[in-house]
Amino acid sequence: MMTAFSLQPRQCYGSGLLATAASPRPSIFWRWRQQQQCTMLKYSQVEQQSAQTLHYDNRDEKVDDRLGKNPCNFHPSIWGDFFLHYSNPAASSEQQQTWMAERADKLKEEVAKMIASSVTCSLHQRLQLIHVLERLCLDHLFEEEINDALIQIKTADVSDCDLHTVAMWFYLLRKYGYRVIPDVFLRFKDEEGCFFTNNPMDLLSLYNAAHLRTHGETILDEAILFTRRCLETTLLPSLEGSLAREIKCALEIPLPRRVRIYESKYYISTYEKEATVHESVLQLAKLNSNIMQLHHQKELRIVTRWDKKAAHDLPECMKFALGKILDSYQTIEQELAHEEKYRMSYLKAFTVDMVRAFNMEVKMREEGYTPRSVEEHLQFSIWTSGCHVVSCTTFVGMDDIATKDSFDWVSTMPKMVKALCIILRLLDDLQSYEREQLTPHVASTIQSYMTEHNVTIEVARKKIEELKEESWKDFNGEWLNPDNAPPKQLLERIFNLTRTMEFFYNLDDNFSNSQNLRDTILSLFVEHFEVF
Repeated sequence: MMTAFSLQPRQCYGSGLLATAASPRPSIFWRWRQQQQCTMLKYSQVEQQSAQTLHYDNRDEKVDDRLGKNPCNFHPSIWGDFFLHYSNPAASSEQQQTWMAERADKLKEEVAKMIASSVTCSLHQRLQLIHVLERLCLDHLFEEEINDALIQIKTADVSDCDLHTVAMWFYLLRKYGYRVIPDVFLRFKDEEGCFFTNNPMDLLSLYNAAHLRTHGETILDEAILFTRRCLETTLLPSLEGSLAREIKCALEIPLPRRVRIYESKYYISTYEKEATVHESVLQLAKLNSNIMQLHHQKELRIVTRWDKKAAHDLPECMKFALGKILDSYQTIEQELAHEEKYRMSYLKAFTVDMVRAFNMEVKMREEGYTPRSVEEHLQFSIWTSGCHVVSCTTFVGMDDIATKDSFDWVSTMPKMVKALCIILRLLDDLQSYEREQLTPHVASTIQSYMTEHNVTIEVARKKIEELKEESWKDFNGEWLNPDNAPPKQLLERIFNLTRTMEFFYNLDDNFSNSQNLRDTILSLFVEHFEVF
């Protein structure tokens, strides 16, 4: 069966669920707590009382069952044990899987030759080929070939190129970590901030490219305002088909922030209809999608066989969750090589930090305390986002690419991880604020901004949205920072997490309202492509 998996990314090792921790280090959150000694002394006293209550025998003492209820009416899982018994018709036999692997390897060779021979093509054609591979989620199969091409493309003269080509050049180079300057767009702009184009593809390409902006890049800020206005008010109402869909999706989530594996499913069907389609690229994209789907289905089966651990002193709703966490840690440690088991201490320390932050949120909720500023709020709420834990976790299955230095780096809550945590916190608050007001809940950043500036909820929402965009600039700046210690393969994991947060909280709190993702789950993990 494993022969069918030869197409997995070169940087991925082991299960995508596996990722863990390393040698002991001082707790980051604990250091911050020490700065809040007066406040936390009161919280710790309450915490001790709560701990004593939890250890009472529930046969003799009535236990608070509020946590066992579902006051927000969260939708239960609609999947049950579906993936435990699901058999993929695209690979129902070992013979089929072997054929898929062999066919994919052959197509891979053909596409690699195509990339190498593109050196004789125009700049636009070379960019378009890389762009297609990136949109189809095939670029990880050709890292060396694409990197070699980008090194050449980076120094290309784009002074005579059209706006679409320049925008694609800028987007791809920044997407792959090259900090090219945005001055290449100056010649397309007039003194009033308008750009010399009304072509929808030019505007869309510029809009997407500009979202890889960092702080101080005014021309990219102007490009986003101009292109969004044009796309929303002038072009979108008059367009239909795939271009209209591309523009609509970009206005919801710009291309560099979209979940690539999900978008590639749609783009395959779009690319199939293009006049310039490369048959080898198309067939490889379909095979790669099916092969990766087999990986994900295998992982989903493993998740559905997990056993529940007993946690007798906890409310019912927490017993199951704790059991899953303990099972996961045990499974991860068993999968790690002996020399990699040190990573578990990092993950456990991060988890302790998160639980402490959760406890602090509970005490703040019980006391009805609202942080007096967004800055104060984020001092604890970036930890309850859980993204620092997941960032550490994603490193574990990366074999020797993830070194101890990499775990030391992620354990310090570096700027890139902090930006990820802030983006999630702000996205979550923007989409879940109204629902959370229906029940006792910890104050959100929206409430903190209203308290700090004495403004209406509408003004606060707008400012939190602006702060989220500023946090994306922080994130992009770190993505392009040449001094980052970890290799790009690890930073890409964090980028993918940030994309996922944008996806989960697009137009709604899809994390809580999981039924909204039914079609997404079907597309990613059930529906497959026919290949020949």
